[in-house]
Amino acid sequence: MGKALQQISQQLLEAWKHLGISQRISVLVTAVGVIAGLTALMIWASRPDYGLLYGKLDDTEASRVVGALQDAKVPYTVGAGGHSIYVPNDKIYPMRMQLASKGIPKSDGVGFEIFDKPNFGISDFVQRANYLRALQGELARTIGQLDQIDAARVMIVLPENRLLLDRQKQPTASVFVRIKGGSELSASAVQSIQFLVANSVEGLHANGVTVVDNRGNVLSDNSESDSVAGLTAGQLGARRNVEQYLSQKAQGMLEKVLGPGQAVVRVAVEVNTETINRTEEKFDPEGQTVRQSNTTEENSDATTANAGGVAGVAANANNETNAAAVASNSTHTRKKTTNNQYEINKSSTAFADAPGGIKRISAAVFVAAKYEGTGTARKPVARSAEELEKLRKIVQSALGIQTDTAANRKDEITLEEMPFNETFGTEVVQQMDQQQKHQMFWDIGKNAGYVLVALAILFIFLRTLKQTPADLVTISAPGPRRASNGHGDGGVVTPDVLNRLLRENPDNMMEAVRGWMKPTNVNRE
Repeated sequence: MGKALQQISQQLLEAWKHLGISQRISVLVTAVGVIAGLTALMIWASRPDYGLLYGKLDDTEASRVVGALQDAKVPYTVGAGGHSIYVPNDKIYPMRMQLASKGIPKSDGVGFEIFDKPNFGISDFVQRANYLRALQGELARTIGQLDQIDAARVMIVLPENRLLLDRQKQPTASVFVRIKGGSELSASAVQSIQFLVANSVEGLHANGVTVVDNRGNVLSDNSESDSVAGLTAGQLGARRNVEQYLSQKAQGMLEKVLGPGQAVVRVAVEVNTETINRTEEKFDPEGQTVRQSNTTEENSDATTANAGGVAGVAANANNETNAAAVASNSTHTRKKTTNNQYEINKSSTAFADAPGGIKRISAAVFVAAKYEGTGTARKPVARSAEELEKLRKIVQSALGIQTDTAANRKDEITLEEMPFNETFGTEVVQQMDQQQKHQMFWDIGKNAGYVLVALAILFIFLRTLKQTPADLVTISAPGPRRASNGHGDGGVVTPDVLNRLLRENPDNMMEAVRGWMKPTNVNRE
């Protein structure tokens, strides 16, 4: 084994001695490149995989985390502008537990863990302050979990506890947010933050929460819901939403038929913003009813006795003492009905009209003119009245417009056909095409430049290799293949001939090369 290695080393040494300067440089450059590539590959393969330990850290907390990692002798890397720290994957969770035991990091504020340790003998003021700190910290942590929020801080102001409460003093809160990437926070996200904080603090309303971003912009609208400004903003917002919805609805239908950008729809809506309570009473004179009726009935029986004879002297002078008396019976019946009052049939109905109803719709529709031909022969062609009427009915049905004279709502729709001004759009498209062409040419030129530079380097290398003078070798090898140099004592051998002779008779060529390398043989004439 040792002899084989020694023979290989001698052969490599002999081959190195036979190479020219340019060939030796090429071999050295290739060897250095291979060694460097293998070294980089080994370093990359042996490099541990790093994972995120903590992100969104400020400078103070990042320095504390780095100091703890240095004390623990754990390798780390810092990224994202110094706000993120990476450690090997197998060290992430152990280091998080170790740092958490030391209270690192604390950039997200103190939460309700402040009450984990019992504190005896503290005053009510300190207890209240600790509760407020914990509540602010928990809210800041929750808000920081939103996708658009990089960090957040919450400040809450609560009225003092007094025996006599002042109803005019209400809790307030301020939220400071740092937005990722310089983007803007949507209105829905701002409202979610307001309601989150308001529902976490007793007695706090959403309009009492102010949201401010890191650029000093006030993102929240704190108008009172029952104030003039609040009502006006709400009414305008509701009207704008209805108009946008109806415009997009009608324009989407037209663009499906005419093509994108071939129709413009604008809708104006009058929205009912009042709450109306109505009560209706209806009377039916045909449906009279008796409200009160009294009926009285009387029955009476009477018997009357009458004396006999005629009054006068004769009667008195009669010899009989008395005459027979005459008796009479009588019966009387009386019934009386009294209707005190008649009333008319009545029905009552109560109505309540809630705000938000549409009182009137006005729509303006512009339809792009049709064109025929291409290039300079392109001319507008007017649509027929039937086509325009069909388009108008489509918009009317989509928006629910009522144009009947008998309808309570007098809506209006206007549809006009006219050519659109596409000059600006054409110029923008042309500029974008030119920019794309310039970018394409630049990319092609840049890539071609890289190729030309590589070809130039290769050409220079080959030219240098070809300009290397051929070695004049004196060979004493016998045979007809020896090339004579005109002096009769040797031959001039080119590199091609030398390679061929090496393949045919390597032992003889080695002896010839040794003789050629001697100074007496090289300068001999």
